[in-house]
Amino acid sequence: MTLFEAPVYDARKARRRKITISVIIVVILVLAALGWWFRNWPEEHVANQFFAALEQKDFKGAYGIWLNDKNWEQKPPSSNYPFADFYRDWGPSGDWGPINSYHVDGSSRPSGSNGVVVVVTINNRKEQGTVFVDKKDHTMSFSPFEVVK
Repeated sequence: MTLFEAPVYDARKARRRKITISVIIVVILVLAALGWWFRNWPEEHVANQFFAALEQKDFKGAYGIWLNDKNWEQKPPSSNYPFADFYRDWGPSGDWGPINSYHVDGSSRPSGSNGVVVVVTINNRKEQGTVFVDKKDHTMSFSPFEVVK
């Protein structure tokens, strides 16, 4: 074989290469779509755990999720949102009343924000609740952002 002679064209090898490249592209696109779709899943999961604890009337557990500190009772109070205020807001006499059902509807990360606003339907009410979950430490707070449908 000299420099000017081309190798024999192998149709099966070319087809296999084309299929392999196509599969790799599809896998990358699917992974990118899943990454985009579930980009706020950790924060939605925290909100889901929080509302599950409220639904089970575990207010101390819910407060631990709110602070992202399961052992908050063993430490001196360091939060500017004490448990008494939390119970008043989220307990049976709070704005939402006793929480009997909830559904995490979605989330959004406002631009320039360090967290995610999680939108929740509580007790099948038309008005939706929102909580803010910090992306870095998963502490929760009331949402400083308004959610527009």
